[in-house]
Amino acid sequence: MKSNIKALLAAAGLTALAFSPADAFEGGVQWQQKPGIFIGASAGVPPPGIYMFDQVFTYQTNVSGPLTNAIGTTKNGVQAAVDIQGFVFVPGWTFLGATYDAVLAQPFGMVSVGQPLSGPPNLTQIDQFSGVHNTYIAPVELSWKLGTSGFVVKAGLGMFLPTGTVQGATAAMPVGLASSSNGYANFGNKYWTFQPELIVSYLKDGWNLSAALYGEINTANQQDHYTQGSVFHADFTATKTFGKWTIGPVGYYAAQVSDDKCSDSVCLALHPGIFSPLAGGFIPGTGGIMGNTQRWQLAAVGGLVEYNFGPASLTVWATQEVYAHASGASLAPIAPTTDLSFTTKGMTVLATLSYRIWAPEEPAKAPMFHK
Repeated sequence: MKSNIKALLAAAGLTALAFSPADAFEGGVQWQQKPGIFIGASAGVPPPGIYMFDQVFTYQTNVSGPLTNAIGTTKNGVQAAVDIQGFVFVPGWTFLGATYDAVLAQPFGMVSVGQPLSGPPNLTQIDQFSGVHNTYIAPVELSWKLGTSGFVVKAGLGMFLPTGTVQGATAAMPVGLASSSNGYANFGNKYWTFQPELIVSYLKDGWNLSAALYGEINTANQQDHYTQGSVFHADFTATKTFGKWTIGPVGYYAAQVSDDKCSDSVCLALHPGIFSPLAGGFIPGTGGIMGNTQRWQLAAVGGLVEYNFGPASLTVWATQEVYAHASGASLAPIAPTTDLSFTTKGMTVLATLSYRIWAPEEPAKAPMFHK
């Protein structure tokens, strides 16, 4: 079986994530898709077949933002290790002049949060966990080649299904983290996320110059009716292939672009307070949306290297977040001028092994007869 791995990587980069600090701390940053996960991808589509990718990454960070003033340090670690198993389906169909493909991916992972943010060991707090993240599917992706110019455009719609590991009852609010009672105490999230995506690429003479733009639009959490704000992502790739090697700079930008929502009576009843390091514990009666980061931004730069083995290809990229900003988490009405917003700021190292597991049979040639 001959596999076009370079073309495969164009689609195998459209994968799922899995880590968000707010799984452990509802007041922090919440995303379903790891910023930068489309790095190395393009708007191209591989030849017909079924492809698989194995993806692992580590995210080593410290808490960043106004909250660091409250806890007295910028060295509060937050770490994640994630494994993703995924498939790309290319049946060879075309629609409106575009080539169709679909993606399915299942992430697994573990997260740990260090002190002092994780709190005193004698309190009921969630400072480490491992489990299954929400399943990611992109049932429709369409890729258009713009003549022979080398430009390719892909549009699609992905979604995260509420299938991940969820912990935390909906009833009693324990001392400690508010999120531990609302289903955020593990990798899964009890809500749907819809992810429209657009990728624009220049693919010619070994170049992959791509910008992947995609968003996250969330439904309300099924356990507490809390709605996370929408997120915008932009991932950038500028690589050149030399023989079996591909190298080049990469980067990403991500930001929350709308406020969280907690408006109905059920939501407010299940969010009677917040965890405050300033107060040394749980503060009742401030309402669910109080104390939650409403706006955050991250920007990172790094590099990518890939080696094409023929039947499989291995890609590794690393990025360092050079900018992090968070705001909007006040303690109103207790301390309206106190901002406890936070995000994470650190390094990501990600590796992807891509290969084709099935290809359609070539049409049999009719035998030749000679007199």
